[in-house]
Amino acid sequence: MKILTCTTPGNFDYGEKEMPATAKDHAIIRIRRIGICGTDLHAFEGTQPYFSYPRILGHELAGELVSADNAPGFTIGEAVTFIPYFNCGTCIACRSGKPNCCTNIRVCGVHIDGGMAEYLSVPSGSLVHGDGLGMDALALVEPLAIGAHGVRRAGVMPGEFVLVIGAGPIGLGIMEFARIAGAQVIAMDINQGRLDFCKDKLKVAHTVNAGTEDVTAALMKITGNDMPTVVIDATGSRQAINNGFMYMAHGARYVLVGLQKGEICVSHPEFHKREATLMSSRNATREDFEHVVNCMKTGKVDPTTYITHRVGFDEVKREFDSWLDPANGVIKAMVHLD
Repeated sequence: MKILTCTTPGNFDYGEKEMPATAKDHAIIRIRRIGICGTDLHAFEGTQPYFSYPRILGHELAGELVSADNAPGFTIGEAVTFIPYFNCGTCIACRSGKPNCCTNIRVCGVHIDGGMAEYLSVPSGSLVHGDGLGMDALALVEPLAIGAHGVRRAGVMPGEFVLVIGAGPIGLGIMEFARIAGAQVIAMDINQGRLDFCKDKLKVAHTVNAGTEDVTAALMKITGNDMPTVVIDATGSRQAINNGFMYMAHGARYVLVGLQKGEICVSHPEFHKREATLMSSRNATREDFEHVVNCMKTGKVDPTTYITHRVGFDEVKREFDSWLDPANGVIKAMVHLD
């Protein structure tokens, strides 16, 4: 089968590999769609934590189930996606119902080779039913689940102001699920094109351009001088994350979904006087995946909104570098294997 490997930062190579054999408690998926995510882009740039090379990227995946061992309820040939965070099942996190932050986690396409291939073997317990959704939608369940998990971590309540910093694909998903939770969403970015996308496609009522506006003044105006009670970062930018501490209302929650390699820097007095809560949000759980699938099925989320670029598998190496350029307006690039 054909594969595409990120050999070193900035370099891809096509190659061949033997098809996976059916193993105990594993399933084989024929890959039909690969969504390109921030993790893939950062790995290509050489800025992704927890990463080593060479690596076959790809974990936003959809395809057809071609074989399975110990997968009750699944049918050969059905459309599926899967939860790409393979956990040990025995560590303190797993025993506490948090397999998404397993101490021995292996994320597909990060710690182990991923789905930029024609076929992929995954643990049968990670499979997720397609439930009538198309391949495009199924490939977007995982990134949207990241957003759904972040909103759940924040405990978003109806009516409160939620500031989402970063209007990339993950940030957009956070906005969607904050809206579904009943929040008043504020989108912030330095890319006006992405803020326009938030207004036009996601119907986000409030946007702030951090590159051209006085952010604090804008947030005060929007919130009636209260400031947001939830701030969620989806940038992975050290500067943006550090700045976010100053945008919280007193008593607010700050959730870090974005990830960067450096240290967080915060004024302890400013943080302390707010009695603020800081938390991280890592990956997602089956509950989040099922919530996303249900929201897609009921029309609360339109996954096709996010797809701005489409390429065949043979074009990825040539096109990948262009997806890093903000001028090209990429929200979500989708790779087809038909």
